[in-house]
Amino acid sequence: MTTIVSGVMPNLRRVAAALVVLTVAAPLAACSDEGKLVLHTASGDYKFNVEVVDTPESRAKGLMFRQDLADDAGMLFDFKQEREVSFWMQNTFIPLDMIFVGADGVIKTIHVNAHPHDTTGIPSEVPVQYVLEIPGGRSEAIGLKPGDTMDHDRVAKPAN
Repeated sequence: MTTIVSGVMPNLRRVAAALVVLTVAAPLAACSDEGKLVLHTASGDYKFNVEVVDTPESRAKGLMFRQDLADDAGMLFDFKQEREVSFWMQNTFIPLDMIFVGADGVIKTIHVNAHPHDTTGIPSEVPVQYVLEIPGGRSEAIGLKPGDTMDHDRVAKPAN
């Protein structure tokens, strides 16, 4: 009986500790949702569900080989600091709008309707930290312009 009790007690302690961690972490997770992004335009605010890619490997793959992308979906590339970047459409099957965004969330440049499989470079033209890819033509449909803003958990909020 002593063996069973000594084996059960450490397991109960681990379960209790896990419950405490979950109780503390759950409210924090609810405050942060990297899968949500909002573009603010003169015509309104537009919500997107995004995948975030922030490693060299995940950024290199991007949206390659995808066959479709919902109107409210996209991929957010985080380069972790501002720099000039360039994209291409090799192995990409759907037209995309590429929105180049500064660290402050301000839209710098937009490339509309990048052509599938085109290996021509699409440069940011200025240093940016983020690139948002959304379905081709969607940026025009919502009236997105340079100077508009993007809200996302990774974008630093200005100090008040």
